[in-house]
Order: sequence, then C-alpha cells, then structure tokens
Amino acid sequence: MPPRCRVDHAPDLERTPMTPAQANPEDRAALLGRDQNFFDALVAADAAALGKLLADDFLLVGIADGATVGRTDLLGAVSAGAVRFPAIQSFPDEAVVRRVGDVGIVVGRTRMNFADPEGGEFASDSRYTHVFALDPATGWRLLSAQGTEIKPAR
Repeated sequence: MPPRCRVDHAPDLERTPMTPAQANPEDRAALLGRDQNFFDALVAADAAALGKLLADDFLLVGIADGATVGRTDLLGAVSAGAVRFPAIQSFPDEAVVRRVGDVGIVVGRTRMNFADPEGGEFASDSRYTHVFALDPATGWRLLSAQGTEIKPAR
C-alpha cells in the first residue's frame, strides 16, 4: 500500500486554516431541499425533474470509477433505464452546507442502491460533494456531483 501524503509533513505548503462560510438556515434548507430533489428524481427515474435541476454544463464524477458523465448522458441513462436507483437514503443532519456568493456546496453522506439493466444490484455508502449555482430565474441548479465510496474499516 503506498504511503499517504500528509500536509503536515510538507514544509513547502503553507497551512491556512479553513474558515467555511456556513450557510444561513434559509440557504441551508433550500440547498438541502434541492439535494433531496436530486435524489428523489434519481429514485423515480424522473428525467424531466432532473433536467430542471441540473445546470446545462452539469458534470458527475462517478463513485465507482471516477468516470465523468455530462448532463445529456446522465439524463439519457436515467430515461433509458440504463442506471436505476431503487433507494437512496441521505443524512441531511450530518451535511455540511456552505454558501459563497452565488455558489452553494453540500458535503453529505448517502446509502445508495444501484441497479443495472441486466438486473445486477449493489449498494454503497458514500460521501459526496454537490456544487450548486444560484440561477435568478430558476433557483439553485446542480453544477457538479462527486461521490466517494466509504469503505468499511478493516
């Protein structure tokens, strides 16, 4: 197993404490609501609802392999049933929600069940980052989604 990089042992890197801009309660509720809308649309295979939520240049980084999927491909896969999500459980009370200007960031955790067209199913616990942009006409739209599988402790 390769050694892990540790910032505290990298003298060339300046260590700056992170001061997250925590979202106010109204923004937190709005962003978590949009987050849940995304999960609900995936479970319902509702490409129309997804289409309204996703930004035109949306990009997904896959949980399993890090592959990137754009808006059109995700909507097509959901519409065709090429990927299905029988269940997604999120944990909004654990989420870190930040707002910086017109950008909202949600870092949360899910337990997801996936199914492929051949009937294969698997489940995964993940930590995710969703990045939203505030559109004056339509509200918060999802720009990017990235998930990382949480592996069981050994």
